[in-house]
Amino acid sequence: MRSVCPHDCPSACALLVTVEEGRLTGVTGDPAHPFTQGVICSKVRAYAERVHSPLRVLHPLRRVGAKGEGRFERITWDAAFGEIAERWRRIIATHGAEAILPFSYAGTMGQIQYFAGHPLFHALGASRLDRTICINTAYAGWRATLGAVTGNDSEQMVGADLIVLWGVNAAYSTVNVMTLVKQARVRGAFVVCVDPYRTATAEQADLHLMVRPGTDTALALGVMHVLIREDRVDHAYIARSTLGYERLAEHVAQYAPERVAPIVGLPASTIVDFARRYGASPRSFMRVGIGVSRHENGGMTCRTLACLPALTGAYADDHGGALLSSTGGFGFDSRVLERSDLMPSPSPRVINMIHLGRVLTDPVMTPPITSLYVYNSNPAAVCPNQALVLRGLAREDLFTVVHEQVMTDTAHYADLVLPATMSLEHEDLYRSYGHFHLQLAQPVLSPPGEALPNWEVFRRLARALGVAEAHYAKSGADLIRELLATGDETVNGITYERLRAEGSVRMNLPRPYRPFADGAPTPSGRVEFYSERLARQGQPPLPTYVPLREGPDNVALSATFPLQCIVPPNRFFLNSSFSQSERLRRRQKTPTVLLAPADAAARGIGDGDAVVVTSARGAARFAAELTDRTRPGVVVVEGLWWHRFHPGGHGANVLTRDDVTDLGGGPAFHSNLVQVARAESAPAGSALAGVGLTGVSGGG
Repeated sequence: MRSVCPHDCPSACALLVTVEEGRLTGVTGDPAHPFTQGVICSKVRAYAERVHSPLRVLHPLRRVGAKGEGRFERITWDAAFGEIAERWRRIIATHGAEAILPFSYAGTMGQIQYFAGHPLFHALGASRLDRTICINTAYAGWRATLGAVTGNDSEQMVGADLIVLWGVNAAYSTVNVMTLVKQARVRGAFVVCVDPYRTATAEQADLHLMVRPGTDTALALGVMHVLIREDRVDHAYIARSTLGYERLAEHVAQYAPERVAPIVGLPASTIVDFARRYGASPRSFMRVGIGVSRHENGGMTCRTLACLPALTGAYADDHGGALLSSTGGFGFDSRVLERSDLMPSPSPRVINMIHLGRVLTDPVMTPPITSLYVYNSNPAAVCPNQALVLRGLAREDLFTVVHEQVMTDTAHYADLVLPATMSLEHEDLYRSYGHFHLQLAQPVLSPPGEALPNWEVFRRLARALGVAEAHYAKSGADLIRELLATGDETVNGITYERLRAEGSVRMNLPRPYRPFADGAPTPSGRVEFYSERLARQGQPPLPTYVPLREGPDNVALSATFPLQCIVPPNRFFLNSSFSQSERLRRRQKTPTVLLAPADAAARGIGDGDAVVVTSARGAARFAAELTDRTRPGVVVVEGLWWHRFHPGGHGANVLTRDDVTDLGGGPAFHSNLVQVARAESAPAGSALAGVGLTGVSGGG
């Protein structure tokens, strides 16, 4: 039977699943799908463990213990809906609807379930959530140069001469890209990986450029300097398709490789060699990862990288160009699902999701957030400045409802926990941000216990509250048909019935797909080296390197916290998803921090030692892994363990910042200065220093 991987990953893999006697017994990739090509990650191959997890929520539950303890009693759905409706009516009467905050993200990429709650909360007039935690910064930077978040089709890279994997550990986070990379290498492609540490992807590349964290913009500007100085640019493409080349050429004169080298931590000769290789042919394909945007300067990084293929004319090549995300290739209007037209006037306030800890603990916020409804997310694990988030979730006066598949850390802080279906148990429509295929998945399993999909829960809540009932009277199939009917030419010929029959249909896009071959949908109609829009926003109008505020140049802070810490994904979890898996946790053994041997020796740390990593926000315990995979001065924490499975009860996000980036309002997850010490030699109480966890359970 066919299905689709629902998780927040660019690949949106097409799956073939086996079900025997009502249980999932096998999951493989669909070999007939042009992007999946039969290859899926180990996480999803073991999906039966998630579907049939002992942590699965099977019935509505009401809290009977302290918040964080995870003690609940079973109740009925009617009792749960009645309690939510009664509490929300009381909150609205006392504080107004803005005292209610929905919290959701991409726990499922299915369009119906992703947007299921938006119409209800809009109709109520609840506070609006600015969902910034992943893509906003990267997309804002990409749009500044190109006007749309799309790019050349990844499937075209198999014919490239050069592939650049910039800030993307594809072997972990979008495994199907590696399938295409391997096919390109057979044809003679040279593969370069740009990443602050030696990832599994970097180990498979021909060249690894181990840049210092947060300096990717400087490297790209150094490459531009060489391309322009040595006239390795496509003047015909520049003339017909770009804006501001002369200004750019004058601007990048200051970024000579000799000046850039000490910033990025690479020899000047390496920068020159890479630039010459990139400029040798327009048949270069750059796959850019979202991770490069998770620095304070991340928007400018993505804006700068988007300029590189325009200098060489790669955007116009059948096998060249660049891709950050494919979302702009799906030409339908999600407003029919989101229903922002249901909001009252004036529109309710907007709250940035990465500031959850701040808003839940703000004593003067008016009105205060007195109810939180969480679905498709696990904020106790994924939000930055975790200690502040946990303090907020522990408030006894905060009425928290969590609609969830498994008993997460966040669910332990809920007043009510509602059982949710998984993707194999309901119908949904999936688009990708790594390829251009639209997919429909039908249910192949019956929901366990009393689990309900997001759409059905919000339908019943709408009925209980008497709002948005006409919208929620529609079926999922009705909504999919309505969504497809909003489509432009990219959706021509794609119907609900066709998707049911075929499972996956490529968007009606040309092959090869080269959306920026002759310009871009910017205000000027061209790829904008110079952006008047950025200038009006008070941002540099030309690509510009801005050092990190929390980085090595911050002399005062680095005196106490001398190491840069990045928190990229690991192989076995996806954000915090799959942390419930005992098998996958066992494969990782324990949360680790990667340390360069020189940094470890200076601190008396041996391989495998228990250590405390401390930032200005808090501290967490890890096992030290001494390795040359990272450079001196940079430590790496891979993946997010739930804090109740993490040594000491505090996860990696106790270290991270809730400050916003330069563009898009996203998080600076990778811009952290830390200190590392052996656990037994750390100052007394350092594992808790500054985290403000008084009265908060660790959730275990």
